[in-house]
Amino acid sequence: MILLKELKELFFLRTTYYLKKYNRSLPFGDMIVDRWDKAKLLGFGEGTSIYDSSIVLGEVKVGKDTWIGPNTILDGSGGGLIIGSNCSISAGVQIYTHDTVRKSLSGGKADIDKASTRIGSDCYLGPNTIIVKGVKIGDRVVVGANSLVLKDIPSDCKVFGSPAVIITDSLNYQRNNI
Repeated sequence: MILLKELKELFFLRTTYYLKKYNRSLPFGDMIVDRWDKAKLLGFGEGTSIYDSSIVLGEVKVGKDTWIGPNTILDGSGGGLIIGSNCSISAGVQIYTHDTVRKSLSGGKADIDKASTRIGSDCYLGPNTIIVKGVKIGDRVVVGANSLVLKDIPSDCKVFGSPAVIITDSLNYQRNNI
């Protein structure tokens, strides 16, 4: 009971602090876990931060000065996930390196499909974006909110949609579905 009382007091103190300083209310874990310390513990690059509410599975490498928002899933369990430097991975983003579609449809007889996934440097992934296994995203790519990325995206593109479609590229012209 003493620990519970101390945790409640800590919750009240941290909530009051965050409301006063930043005008925000966060989950308890995000109020007591330093985002930069968590990134260091995970071996991510200098200056990178990741919220405590984020899930990290398997082999995940992240460059420097990347912001990983709350409630994200970084799945490197199916062949490794690499995220470059200077990226913004918005709230709710899910990046995968495996799926169980064939295994499910075969009644458990097929293996889990696995493939490494890579996000380049200087990229912005909008809120609730989903990147499926095996996708390679180039540098300086903007992915709009709620997008489903099923195929590779070259550098210097803006994409959005479900499935994601290239809206502009470095030559600023329309492209086909990706």
